[in-house]
Amino acid sequence: MSIVPELKTILRHASGFRLGQFQAYPPRPIRAPAAGPDYISPLSISIVTPVLNQAAFVAQTIESVLMQRVSPLEYIVIDGGSTDGTTDTVALYRKYLSHFESQKDSGQSDALNKGFALASGDILGWLNGDDFLLPGALEFVARFFTAHPDVDVVYGDRIVVDRDSREIGRWMLPSHSNRILSWVDYIPQETVFWRRRLWERVGSRLDDSFDFAMDWELLVRFRECGARFRHLPRFIGAFRVHSAQKTIAQKDLGLAEMNRIRGRCLGYVPSEGELRLAVIPYVMRHLGREWRSRLMPTPTARS
Repeated sequence: MSIVPELKTILRHASGFRLGQFQAYPPRPIRAPAAGPDYISPLSISIVTPVLNQAAFVAQTIESVLMQRVSPLEYIVIDGGSTDGTTDTVALYRKYLSHFESQKDSGQSDALNKGFALASGDILGWLNGDDFLLPGALEFVARFFTAHPDVDVVYGDRIVVDRDSREIGRWMLPSHSNRILSWVDYIPQETVFWRRRLWERVGSRLDDSFDFAMDWELLVRFRECGARFRHLPRFIGAFRVHSAQKTIAQKDLGLAEMNRIRGRCLGYVPSEGELRLAVIPYVMRHLGREWRSRLMPTPTARS
């Protein structure tokens, strides 16, 4: 039996490299930032949740948005015709939602486009039906956008959780790199928010020819329009790992769509070796932040 996979695991643990990993350590209780008092934002926020057969998780997703203690907040849930009880669970929260519908659609991008067509917020973002926001996330995002009118897109750090909402990993990202977007998408989708003016500039739609990498494709379009990105050094959202999620269940589709984006950005599809070399500078900056947080912990790093 080859020892290479085991050696890779040992080296990752020793170095602190966690980007792209779905389990970095054994499950433990989640540690998250604390929420502040109620906050009235000068910028309205719209969140869209596309959901399909996620009855086991969608209640936590919805509650994580409704408990953000920020207003004005518009929350739209678009169900693709679930058959596992998801619609019954969402119905329990119906009076708190700005819009809810359940009907068969042509995929996640279609559902998101339906939701965003109804959204009226100054700040937009989406949260999948198996992920959740961390306390105080939307206040942090809204305050940042208000204080930085020149910034178009923000995203934060990610906590990785298992199906029981136990923490199994953390992605602490370095400052934003436009270059890395041509090679790999390390940006945690559930932490991404953008301004309406930018959304309108790129056509107010996700590319529904993508069913897996639609978030990466949107970020590339944002970049092509000259958007100003900013990484926020705070844990914003939690990404859930479970056997039925698309990231695991549709690996071949995901690879095809990611290579389609690489071909568009780079003019060719790079080899695995070329990818590894290209991401080294970014990974080194990630490791620098990871080790700084370990050696010189701050409230943000501990949160």
